[in-house]
Amino acid sequence: MSAVLEAAGIAKSFGAVRALVKGDLTVARGEIHALLGANGCGKSTLCKVVAGALGPDAGVLRFDGQDRSFSSPHDAERAGISLFYQELSLIPQLSVERNIVLGREPSRGGFIDRKRMRARAAELIALFEGVVGPNLNPQTLVADLSPDERQIVEILKVFAADPKLMIMDEATAALDGRQSARLFEILAARRAEGVSTIMISHRLDEVFAICDRITVMRNGATVARLDVAATDRAEVVHHMVGEVSAPAGRGRAPGDGVAPLLLLEDVSGARFTDVTLALRPGEVVGLAGLQGQGQSALLRALFGAEPIRRGTLRWQGQPISIRRPQDAVRRGFAYVSGDRGRDAALHGRSIFENLVAGILSRERTRLIRAKPLRRRAEAAARQLATKYSDLDAPIGSLSGGNQQKIFISRWLATQPQLLLLDDPTKGIDLGAKADLFKLMRELADGGAAILFYSSEDSEVLDHTDRCIVFNGGRIVSELTGDRMNAVNLTRAAYGDAA
Repeated sequence: MSAVLEAAGIAKSFGAVRALVKGDLTVARGEIHALLGANGCGKSTLCKVVAGALGPDAGVLRFDGQDRSFSSPHDAERAGISLFYQELSLIPQLSVERNIVLGREPSRGGFIDRKRMRARAAELIALFEGVVGPNLNPQTLVADLSPDERQIVEILKVFAADPKLMIMDEATAALDGRQSARLFEILAARRAEGVSTIMISHRLDEVFAICDRITVMRNGATVARLDVAATDRAEVVHHMVGEVSAPAGRGRAPGDGVAPLLLLEDVSGARFTDVTLALRPGEVVGLAGLQGQGQSALLRALFGAEPIRRGTLRWQGQPISIRRPQDAVRRGFAYVSGDRGRDAALHGRSIFENLVAGILSRERTRLIRAKPLRRRAEAAARQLATKYSDLDAPIGSLSGGNQQKIFISRWLATQPQLLLLDDPTKGIDLGAKADLFKLMRELADGGAAILFYSSEDSEVLDHTDRCIVFNGGRIVSELTGDRMNAVNLTRAAYGDAA
């Protein structure tokens, strides 16, 4: 069977971070090909290079029999490649039909042919007939759709391009079982027509049910190529995590005799369900699993940035309600996000103002003494060796890594009792990471409790006392002691069958 895609030696760096070292991928015509690997292995980066969303630093890309170099996603789409984005690319203010045909609107006499546009959208929506409700129709605004309906619209955008190669990056993440099954039926029908699919999935049962071959990546490089019919889950996991000669976990005993500082009982939100968890003073507890499985949503909900729909929260033994971040801050909670642009930066403000925002919010001081506050801000910045010219300089004058150090320092300065860390090491150098992990342990030794999520499994395994693994918005495993290693984490993240 001839290849529709051949990618060889693809490399891509973002500053000092080498996201891809040697990405190799060959996809045959008319096959469904799984691309697998742990968090941060480079699989999404490789797909974005193939689809023209990123330019490679090195390597060769051959598509449909020709050497290619795509300058943009539109360029790749014209050639026959269409990518489903894990981070949805829909425009909420537009209708479903406008989103589906965006950039490919049918025209007549120089104007959009709305009749043909609506007919095309209705034709595509009908592919999911019986597994979606009446709200998913051509004229509905995307803003009014549920998460699963938005994901289906994103999938239909790919189908609307009539591509030769479809790239599905976690396309089933927000779908229920019936919707996922229908998608696989559609992909199988396209396969019979000679259309190829690259499928990134965190569910190994899906991979073995629908895919023909598997490529496994680890640490930015391709490490294995497997035929689905000739392999099993254990071999796939082995290639994903490599050799594990000894348990990686460096955790301490959970301390069952100590009363919980924070207790969650059957807590549910928009993206997590029935989470029960006890967090004791002095503990650093890791939240693990593949990205988007509810870890970040739980941390945001505990900080009041997302609603908790049901369940009970107990803080120091007493029931509490956290409806907004101010409620959390006043109880001694602190939250550090890896998405500094959305969650952390006070844009247009000085470094000083960004640093002391946490202190002012926590302490609610009526009389502000500038000099003592400035000394506290400088001391907080020194903890992570932050580089800046002047505290009065705008926050935007700093590099991304130094901005992240400022936002981490902001909350460390409040001496929190509960520290919620949501992938906080994004964009900071190795030295700053080491400083952060040292400070985490010092805070825990001082009696604080820490919930730490990282998209890098090694950070969770190496710097937490126990590890809670999420899959599909639920806790599926708790790893402690000798069980706290990369193999068990990966098996849990990819489902019990893995």
